[in-house]
Amino acid sequence: MERNTRQRIAIREAIEVARRPLLPQEVLDQAQSLAPGLGIATVYRNLKALVDDGTLAVVQLPGENPRYEPVSRRHHHHFQCRRCQRVFDVHACPGDLSRLAPPGFSVEDHDLTLYGCCADCAGQAGTVTPTPACDDTAAHAPGHGHDSCC
Repeated sequence: MERNTRQRIAIREAIEVARRPLLPQEVLDQAQSLAPGLGIATVYRNLKALVDDGTLAVVQLPGENPRYEPVSRRHHHHFQCRRCQRVFDVHACPGDLSRLAPPGFSVEDHDLTLYGCCADCAGQAGTVTPTPACDDTAAHAPGHGHDSCC
């Protein structure tokens, strides 16, 4: 069993307060106010320990560095802002996606990530130009080959 050090408490608090998945650098930036002198190596070491003990979950988006969030959050999905790259929780789910699987396949799990512009970035730009609709039902991710629609 690991000790609850001042640094570990600061890291856990930073992740809880953020209410969104954080990169290790974001954890460091937030936790330093509670634990001055905290370093990135200590953050990485504690993130690993908190994942190993089941306190934190890793949020892995395609082509991105891992982010961390509490495992206590119920099933949810994510939204990534294409301008600031921050990731936010989406507390809605389309439900059973088995109808999208090829015939005879069994869906065991799913993960959905939405991409667009967050409220902060939209406010900085003044107005957001809507993205034209894409009629391709393939999963969309950055670099999915639909530059004209997404």
